[in-house]
Amino acid sequence: MGPILLTLALAVLAWVLVVSDLVRQHRPAWHWYLVGYPVIACRVLRTWRKVAMLNDLVVSRRQPRGLLGDLVVKGDPLRPVPPRISFPRATRMGLTAIVRLHAGQTPATYMKAADALMHSWRVHAVRVTSPERGLVMLTATATDPLERPGLATAPAELLSVLIGVLESGGAWVMNLRLIPHWLIAGATRSGKSTLLARLITQLATQPVGLVGIDCKGGMELGLFAGRLSALATCRREAVTVLSALVDDMQDRMSACRSAGVRSIWELPDELRPVPVVVIVDEIAELYLSDGARESKAEAEQCSTLLLRLAQLGAALGMHLVVAGQRVGSDLGPGVTALRAQLAGRICHRVNDPSTAEMTLGDLNKDAVAVAQSITAEERGVAVCTGPDGGWSRARSHLTPTDEAVATARKYAPMAPELPAVGRALAVLEGDGK
Repeated sequence: MGPILLTLALAVLAWVLVVSDLVRQHRPAWHWYLVGYPVIACRVLRTWRKVAMLNDLVVSRRQPRGLLGDLVVKGDPLRPVPPRISFPRATRMGLTAIVRLHAGQTPATYMKAADALMHSWRVHAVRVTSPERGLVMLTATATDPLERPGLATAPAELLSVLIGVLESGGAWVMNLRLIPHWLIAGATRSGKSTLLARLITQLATQPVGLVGIDCKGGMELGLFAGRLSALATCRREAVTVLSALVDDMQDRMSACRSAGVRSIWELPDELRPVPVVVIVDEIAELYLSDGARESKAEAEQCSTLLLRLAQLGAALGMHLVVAGQRVGSDLGPGVTALRAQLAGRICHRVNDPSTAEMTLGDLNKDAVAVAQSITAEERGVAVCTGPDGGWSRARSHLTPTDEAVATARKYAPMAPELPAVGRALAVLEGDGK
């Protein structure tokens, strides 16, 4: 019976391994809950005391001194006491655990120990946050969800765009109704242009006006000209387009004032003007000047007009998406003032620390460090802000150029006319002739 039982045991083990591998490939969430989570949870509890001691997370306390008659027993050794940790709770992509801080401890100590926790628990990453005073939450991610992002789902709403996937496994959604203006930074081949293509193809199917400003001769946004209501390919045209949009914004203000409402979204459907999304590619081209008086005047005009749109446009259906390889204070005070109005931030891999600092520094210093750690191989990976004020690593879905151009052509008939912009460009073209 011995050889038979051994053969059966080996057969059952082989079957379990095969089934486990199939589940891991086709149902990774099931495999995580059934196999991965129990293993890592046990590892967290087993190693917590030692990891806390090696990373200065413990406090030393004396044992209670004993009394032998009237004699106090002295010389008791110090006892290291690790902070209390809750039982790890499973999430879709990893687990979380709550740690109660010792008196005098701060979350910064645990942030420094995040790498040590990651290696000890053999997980992809450990994020440290503080949900309330005296507590820190350790969020461990078992694998990198951005390595092979799947197509997440998101509710179909006007001015809401499914960009990609968050590191939590959830959908990365850019909702312009919640966060009306965005700043996107990224070096060449970092994924910035792909994200803009994704944004345009998602908005192309919606009843919104798209205005492109691409002062590189329209090399990027010109591919989608069929779906754009207007396209400016130089700074002179950009001044014309932005001036017309500011005039249109004044008309929208008058309509809201006459109706006694605070935004166009409170107007009746038949009176509500079409929302407009202005996409600016390579913001530096609008702010840099060669020193000539005319060039400097145009740069100042662009700065003023963009700032007015950002300050007043949210309630009037005017939205800004500003992108650039370099966004720094050296471009002038106008960029810093505009940055303050762009609540949404996305930072891909950048070539200089000042751009990451300009994009994310006023929100969270940890986000800046994470953005600077993005490698050249991680195309499409970025650090983005969310509607709750937090931040997350994310990756945009790859939208091939051919697919994006085909989508723009397909929905070209949906491009609404913007009369003020059209008239202004016609006058400019006439003057040029």
